[in-house]
Amino acid sequence: MTDKTYIPNEIDQHIGKRMQIRRTMLGLSLKDLAKVCGVTFQQIQKYESADNRIAASRLFEIGAAMQTPISFFFMGLPGNMPDETKANRSMRVSQQSEDDPLAKNESLTVIKLYWQLPEKQRELIMQMLKTLNGTTSE
Repeated sequence: MTDKTYIPNEIDQHIGKRMQIRRTMLGLSLKDLAKVCGVTFQQIQKYESADNRIAASRLFEIGAAMQTPISFFFMGLPGNMPDETKANRSMRVSQQSEDDPLAKNESLTVIKLYWQLPEKQRELIMQMLKTLNGTTSE
């Protein structure tokens, strides 16, 4: 049964968006993730759109299903890091997502294609990117 008084807030929307980003990065469909989590694809869709709030236990299960630490879903929220907590109280969540490279379709496509490559080719691509960026360390 759905709580008719639920109004998604920016944190719910942020978590849903991060869930969608991670699912896309892994190349999973709504149906694939739903099957692993033991819920319907409509429920996953509602989590991602923030139509339904995700309980902590369910978020833990989703993170485990996507081999993702729970902290991933909270990255980019103001106050996520201890030294940011006081300084960023007045910031809005939506301000954080504008510069987030993971919010761009191009980034998701690159990530998805990268992980479809064999390991040896991924190592070569990573080395090439480090060279092009002038970064030689890990």
